[in-house]
Amino acid sequence: MRAPVLAVGDGALGFWKTLAEVFPASRHQRCWVHKTANVLNALPKSAQPGARKALQDIDNAEDRDLAVKALKTFTQLYGAKFPKAVKKITDDEAELLAFYDFLPGALDPPADDQPDESTFATVRLRTKVTRGAGSRTAALARVFNLVDSAQAR
Repeated sequence: MRAPVLAVGDGALGFWKTLAEVFPASRHQRCWVHKTANVLNALPKSAQPGARKALQDIDNAEDRDLAVKALKTFTQLYGAKFPKAVKKITDDEAELLAFYDFLPGALDPPADDQPDESTFATVRLRTKVTRGAGSRTAALARVFNLVDSAQAR
């Protein structure tokens, strides 16, 4: 098995230790879902909605520069009042932004515009019209016939 280029996970020490032993060349990316939950737990309820939005701005940034800018904004907004929450982000900055070090083309969605959706659209339409498929055998037969006729188009 080839080593993964980037591994995403939460703060589970066993996972990171094992990954470092088995695949020492793999990069680490901290999980934004878990990190967001950890940061929000360090904030009072009144500050959580704004902090969640600021954390999403970091996570959903289009490139590293915008992510770093959003991180600095988060630090400025919450650093004075809630240094423990901000420290949870700034201490793991390299691991949280490791995703941006990889080629952007490798992460783009395929350009084929979801061929599975267009192939099965006719099946989904017929299933809604007939209000279900009946038995399992009837459903398989219907799907086969519809997909078989749809492939001609």
